[in-house]
Amino acid sequence: MTELAVLITAFTTLFIIIDPPGLVPVFIALTQGMTPAQRRTIGLRACLVAGGLALAFLFLGEAVLGFIGISMPAFRIAGGVLLFLTALDMLFERRQTRRQGNAEDGADPDHDPSVFPLALPLIVGPGAITTIILLAGQAQSAVDFAAIAGVLAANLLIVFLFFLAPDPIERLLGRVGINVVTRVLGMLLAALAVQFVLDGLRSFGMAT
Repeated sequence: MTELAVLITAFTTLFIIIDPPGLVPVFIALTQGMTPAQRRTIGLRACLVAGGLALAFLFLGEAVLGFIGISMPAFRIAGGVLLFLTALDMLFERRQTRRQGNAEDGADPDHDPSVFPLALPLIVGPGAITTIILLAGQAQSAVDFAAIAGVLAANLLIVFLFFLAPDPIERLLGRVGINVVTRVLGMLLAALAVQFVLDGLRSFGMAT
């Protein structure tokens, strides 16, 4: 599990799911009118809360599945299907539209958007939760869990860095650039989702 190639795959999967570039327009909308210091505070708090939620699913998610009688192969197949639907949303812009809707739900100027909707469900949403539990199911030692936690931390650090410079990033990429990046990531995620389903079927002896 701790091989470099596996860690790169884990990092890439989480990066695609979380989609830091795609979060930038939503973050700007949620923090409109705030000072740079307030934006930094909101961004940091959102990443810390998302990290706590992600770690909870990393260490407890599989135990919860076992408690309710769901096997990892079954969850891997279901997770692959969910990730594939997420990829379709990214490819056809439905995901960004839904994120904008979530942003509008928290658009009250007196509302702190760091927990909702930033941390949950924008940073740690269903796709990220599914991916974290699937990665945990492949871990075989404490070192493996530590490696996954490190991959999570790296992704959240990237999200925070994007939150620190929303205006330059938005100007650099532009709406067209963000759409292109989102679609490329969607294609990669679709392929990874298919791989999850094949792995699950292989565990049941239904694929070679």
